Parts: sequence; C-alpha cells; structure tokens
Amino acid sequence: MKGTNSSHPAGFILLGFSDQPQLETVLLLVVSVMYVLTLVGNTAIILVSYLNPKLHTPMYFFLSNLSFLDLCFTTSIVPQMLWNLQGPAKSISYAGCVTQLYVALGLGSTECVLLTVMAYDRFNAICRPLHYGVIMHPKLLRHLAAMAWVSGFVGSMVQTILIFRLPLCSHHRVDDFMCEVPALIKIACVNTAFLEHELSVASVLYVVIPLGLILVSYGCIAGGVLRMRSAEGRRRAFATCGSHLLVVILFFGTLISVYIQPRSSYPENHSKFLTLFYTVVTPSLNPLIYTLRNKEVKWALRRLLLPDPRQGEM
Repeated sequence: MKGTNSSHPAGFILLGFSDQPQLETVLLLVVSVMYVLTLVGNTAIILVSYLNPKLHTPMYFFLSNLSFLDLCFTTSIVPQMLWNLQGPAKSISYAGCVTQLYVALGLGSTECVLLTVMAYDRFNAICRPLHYGVIMHPKLLRHLAAMAWVSGFVGSMVQTILIFRLPLCSHHRVDDFMCEVPALIKIACVNTAFLEHELSVASVLYVVIPLGLILVSYGCIAGGVLRMRSAEGRRRAFATCGSHLLVVILFFGTLISVYIQPRSSYPENHSKFLTLFYTVVTPSLNPLIYTLRNKEVKWALRRLLLPDPRQGEM
C-alpha cells in the first residue's frame, strides 16, 4: 500500500469513466435526458395522486412516497455526475462525499423497505379484500411510511460513520462516478474485513430480507389471483401487481449485483454500469412502468393535462 492519510482529505477524485472520454460525452446526454424524465414523471405522479380524490388510496399514498424518494435519490447523485461528465474536473469535496453517501445510501435503503411495504399493501388488497379498509387505515399508512424512511437513514448513518473512520490512501481516487460504499472501501489502507462483514449484514437487512418478504407476499398474491372468479378482477390484479413486481426486479436485481455478488466476478466498468442503472435509469422508468399499465393514473394524467372545458362553464 502507498501512503495513508488518517486526517480528513480536502476531497476525492471520482474517476468514473474518465479513461473513456467519448463514452462520457454519450453518458452526459443520456443521463441528462433520464434526469429530466425522472423529474417530470415522478412529479406528475405526486401531483395526480394529490389532486385527484379517486387516487387517495393506500397504493397511491405509497406510490407518491416512492416518487418523492426517487426525486431525492437522483438529485443527490445526478447533478454532481453531470458536472464531472461535462468537464475535466472530477472532484468532490470531503463534506460533499460524506453527504452524498449518507443521503444516497439512506434513500436506497428506504426504497428497499418501501417496496416491501407496497407488497404488503397489495397482499392485503388482493388476499384480504373485505378487511382491506380496516387493516390499511390512514394511521397505519403513516406509520409504515415513517418506518421505511427512519430505518433507511438510521442504517445509512451507521455505515457512513464506519466508512469515514477508515484511514484512506493518500491518492483519494475513487474508482466510481459517485461516493459509494464498495468504491470507498477499496481506497482504505487498512484491513477492511470488519467493515465488509458489516456491509454483508446491512445487505441482508436491507436487500435479502425485504426481497424475501416481497417474494412471499407475491406467492400469496398469485394464489389469491388464481382463485378469483372474475376475469376482469384477475386482469386488474395482474396489471397493478405486475408493475410493482417489475420495479422490484429492476431495483433489487442491480442492487444484488453491486452489493452482494463479488465484484471480482465481472469487469470493473460493468459494476459502474450496474450502479448507473439503479441510480439513474430505474428512477426514470418507474413512472412509465406504473402509468403505462394503469388506467386510473393515465385517466388522472389526462384530466390534469387536458381539463374538461365544461368545468369552466359551470
């Protein structure tokens, strides 16, 4: 190992894709478009869920939380990424790196828990329809949402503190386009076995267990849907649950590849693309996934964008 620096460095260099300038130009355009789509799509879902009384249901309450989370998640990462992609400066301050890691990790962990809560909501809606309104009452909705947000940021605080207590190599060159746990561990100049064990525990708590609960919920949901006598009811259930399940597959699939599967099993740039996918691409796709197969949201969006002219005559 080369020299270490136990004190706080002035900042870090985010290498990203700096060895491929042509790729950076393409990524600058693609990430900019994806970011705009994320802002527009998720803001639209929040607005229609709030303004349309027909969407004041538990499913859209949690969907609004997910959209707000995705807005915050991408905004904590993308502006810095675009700044680094558009010029030779690839640096981020020490405080900026700490803040980015804490916020992004907290929001990512929150999304894992929130997707689990959304699966529990769908389980009650389909498997316990007669008791759904009693089980998913407004107070429980607020408590479940608060649990997701608080648990995500508590776990993030612990991991962020542990990461930045490590003595770091003097070059402070992070081989990624953002301050992320696996990349920061690689520049530590001490044995990181304990921290890697802690990361494994966090991965189990925030990735493996939530994914397991989601799969169990959807196993029960599949049984409930197959027992439905109404073909229209089965179609609607598959449409709403299919959208959520697709979001789960996209998000957890890339998380498992980045945080659980050993990075030595694939090229370094491949891991960067996986991180790019779950931090930039998935949040931009979520609004499309939830609206393309959901007649209620599409109807509400049309009412928002093209209000009925007869309303103004009344």
